[in-house]
Amino acid sequence: MKARKQRPIRLVGFLIWSEMALFGPTDRHLFAERDTGVNPENLLAAYFASSTVGVCLLDSDLRYLAINETMAGMSGRSASDHIGKTVREIMGEAGEVTETEFRRALLAGHPVGNIEISIALPTRKEASHWIKHYFPIKDESGAVHRIAVVVVDVTEQKKLQQVFTGGAGKLRQGMDRLQLLTDVSAILAANWSPQQSFSRISARIRRVLRHEYAGFELHDLKTSLLVRQAEDFPLRKNRLSNVPVSSLESPGGRALQQGEALIFSKNDIVDFKTEITANLLAEGLCSLCCVPMVRPCGPIGVLVLGSTRQDAFQPDDIPLLNLVASHLALAVENHRTAAELEVLEQRIAEERHYLEGEIKASTPIEDIVGDSPELKKVLSKVRTVASTDATVLILGETGTGKELIARAIHLLGRQKDAAFVKLNCAAIPTGLLESELFGHEKGAFTGAISQKIGRMELADGGTLFLDEVGEIPLELQPKLLRFLQDREFERLGSNHTIRVNLRLIAATNRDLVRSMALHEFRSDLFYRLSVFPIHLPALRERREDIPLLVRYFVRKFAARMGRHIESIPSETMKVLTEWWWPGNIRELENLMERSVIMSEHGSLRVPLSELHSETGSGFEQSLDGAERKHILRVLRECHGIISGPDGASRRLGVKRTTLQSRMRRLHITRDDYSNPDRK
Repeated sequence: MKARKQRPIRLVGFLIWSEMALFGPTDRHLFAERDTGVNPENLLAAYFASSTVGVCLLDSDLRYLAINETMAGMSGRSASDHIGKTVREIMGEAGEVTETEFRRALLAGHPVGNIEISIALPTRKEASHWIKHYFPIKDESGAVHRIAVVVVDVTEQKKLQQVFTGGAGKLRQGMDRLQLLTDVSAILAANWSPQQSFSRISARIRRVLRHEYAGFELHDLKTSLLVRQAEDFPLRKNRLSNVPVSSLESPGGRALQQGEALIFSKNDIVDFKTEITANLLAEGLCSLCCVPMVRPCGPIGVLVLGSTRQDAFQPDDIPLLNLVASHLALAVENHRTAAELEVLEQRIAEERHYLEGEIKASTPIEDIVGDSPELKKVLSKVRTVASTDATVLILGETGTGKELIARAIHLLGRQKDAAFVKLNCAAIPTGLLESELFGHEKGAFTGAISQKIGRMELADGGTLFLDEVGEIPLELQPKLLRFLQDREFERLGSNHTIRVNLRLIAATNRDLVRSMALHEFRSDLFYRLSVFPIHLPALRERREDIPLLVRYFVRKFAARMGRHIESIPSETMKVLTEWWWPGNIRELENLMERSVIMSEHGSLRVPLSELHSETGSGFEQSLDGAERKHILRVLRECHGIISGPDGASRRLGVKRTTLQSRMRRLHITRDDYSNPDRK
């Protein structure tokens, strides 16, 4: 094994310094100890992980603290095998010289670069050739306790160089080709778009291979066509093709299918009988060399070179062109990654804006209309729980304002400046609810054509409001339970765990206790959700708030419609106050909107007949009649007992005073429920 300093090679220098410009001593996302998922940071990590630069971090005892997959692959062992082991344990006897270099860099305390070594590793049959850079890392006191090592594997370049050591001419040719690779890398580094820089790359290759035509095509998996991305043909007479695509039954397609570089003579080109080959022959081309552009996932396209000379391309040219095609393929992948990152960031911003809604204009708690004791108790609970991060379960009939209370909790809490993301579990089809809640990866199921960020991630740092939580399917409930327990989850189609910090508020109009008894809702999930339950009273239980709500809605809709409402008849207000309101505040709001539309001459006109119409087969004459019949039946079953554990109020789920108030309104006397013959 030997170690010597070598003049900087521009390719190596560019790769190392461009990587180090973005990778500092505190950035760990390139290393093995952190498992990243798919988001903007992860796309950047994937980009650097796909490069040819190896990186590791050693402590003062020369034990591996971290290592990326590229570096681990150079030594022939997995990244996890390195952690905690010394350089000598990994590299065997070959580590002796390396350790000496490391300790010299630790003592010097300043970076040392461009150290080329030839090393025989115990896991490899042949020697490897590396160029190393050492970067001592100082702590706050200025002492060096760690060293970062950046390594570029130049084994392939070495092999290419050795091919041309047979004579002075071959040596010069080898240096030219090595310089070609350096220049191609520099061109691609200066402009990540291979389409824009291809003409310069072709001009640089032309100095070595003397070709007249160059182009590259990418394989479209959907159409199985090769789509031309760029061409360089300065001496062409006509346009090669009106359609910039070719089939796999072409010279480039055959090289792509076989996965290896192929050289075609003029007779071979004639045999294809395609439009593109006919045009190339018409331009006077007599030989082609087609080289697949390969990435770890497989060939993604093909580099095509053409010449007017017979036998212009030789097998000795293949290693060089393979490296050029590899650099071009990496540039294409990087360009795609950057484009995907930009699209992903834009889509996340759009989804976040859409899901957050107009939160800043949400109604604060002081603007919630009502002054009844029942509402005051609810608002007192809201103020109590808002300052905590506790999970809240809001219970109540439909139309009682559960979302309004959830927003009030959010606006009064520590998360008020973050997102308020809501999801109606009853409005999403069962098969899509898991994806909507947790997100999914591309290809996770049929129709998943792109990655989707779930509501959980969008609400990170803020509040997630799950309306109609009682409608969540039983099979999805364990995943929600796990999130409530651990604050972590996985997207559909991914095994990467995502942790978020959010506040969960749930709401339902279902009787979850009954659902648990019917095994439709998990009891452990119920207890996790109901850390702090808030029960919203029905509108009929806070009748003193009805006049306030009527006036509020009338003013609201009159201003919106440009109507002038001066008065509300007292008879109308009395009927509205005594109505049962099965739809609660939502029903009242809709009725007031219709009333404002119908009103003329400054007086509110309410279609009171709608309140007394029949509502279904379960009612005999009106809702009042149905309510009266139900209360009488329960009173008779309870033998006339109103309060207490065996009383009717307990059976009906209301307070004693509320039941007595309803009995007076419905004209229910003791004789009515004491005499079974009366109705």
